[in-house]
Amino acid sequence: MAHLDLTGDVVALTRVLCDIPSVSGDEKQLADAVEAALRGFAHLEVLRDGDAVVARTSLGRPTRVVLAGHLDTVPIADNLPVVEDGETLRGRGTVDMKAGVAVMLQLAAVLTAPRYDVTYVFYDHEEVAAALNGLGRLVRNHPEWLAGDFAILGEPSDGTVEGGCQGTMRVKITVPGVAAHAARSWRGSNAIHSAGGVLDILRAYEPRQPIVDGLQYHEGLNAVKIEGGIAGNVIPDLCTIFVNYRFAPDRDTDAAEAHLREVFAGFELEVTDRAPGARPGLDRPAAKEFVELVGRAPQAKLGWTDVSRFASLGIPAVNYGPGDPLLAHTDEEFVPIPEIRTALRNLTTWLS
Repeated sequence: MAHLDLTGDVVALTRVLCDIPSVSGDEKQLADAVEAALRGFAHLEVLRDGDAVVARTSLGRPTRVVLAGHLDTVPIADNLPVVEDGETLRGRGTVDMKAGVAVMLQLAAVLTAPRYDVTYVFYDHEEVAAALNGLGRLVRNHPEWLAGDFAILGEPSDGTVEGGCQGTMRVKITVPGVAAHAARSWRGSNAIHSAGGVLDILRAYEPRQPIVDGLQYHEGLNAVKIEGGIAGNVIPDLCTIFVNYRFAPDRDTDAAEAHLREVFAGFELEVTDRAPGARPGLDRPAAKEFVELVGRAPQAKLGWTDVSRFASLGIPAVNYGPGDPLLAHTDEEFVPIPEIRTALRNLTTWLS
């Protein structure tokens, strides 16, 4: 089993975490190492479900905060082992999100008497289908393990607090036609041509940019896939357009679906996937103190993250971690070393 030194240099810890195999579905070795390392600290209660590891203090504080990060990565692309290049760490997982996990592991080890009780959550299967998500499994199996008043998800945010997250909905719009020989096209009805009405709606659509709890979100409605056609000499009798809607957290999934049915009135629409957003929750005292300490204006999270799972439990949550999220999953993934140390310093000060 790999040994993790949780009280040494956080940058060295980041490198070790990245170099342990942990592509989604292969997190066991890393989860074992994380569990073993955390069990070495008497001030922590350590729990495990599958390849998700939870550690928490029980000091009787009136407020409990949750710090969470996923252990898995997308597949490597010849970008491991990690390379230290001046002031950066380069390699798979450096941004998404082993640097954030390293910060949380060190906090768990060294903060024996934080000002709040803290629950640290390290979970599996974040980068794959939502049904496999380790945090979602904990929500279903052990919601009491995740209880808290405020949560921080260590997703890369370039060192800025990103509040809440957008909701997401995928729908497929089916446009019917009538098949015919292409030489006698007037005997049929071209479904692909008729689908132009859907594309016209999408081109003309003006997305909302609402302000929610002081943060401005930018919605998006886009076709992401189109299918249609039978053969090179047949008028297509069916065309399906797949659409993704990213909506601000002032709408729930029912309101989002109602909006899409209004926008695409007259077309056959089927919802294939949905996930609610999460409001920023920056009005909580712990959140306000943390934002002030970071010293940067908070931003809206333009994307969906697991803060939504905390919102489902009534726990407001934000995203905060080292690394540029635009570099996540890229072959050139890297994290600036100063951002790792800054995140550790900010969270240590806040929790102390």
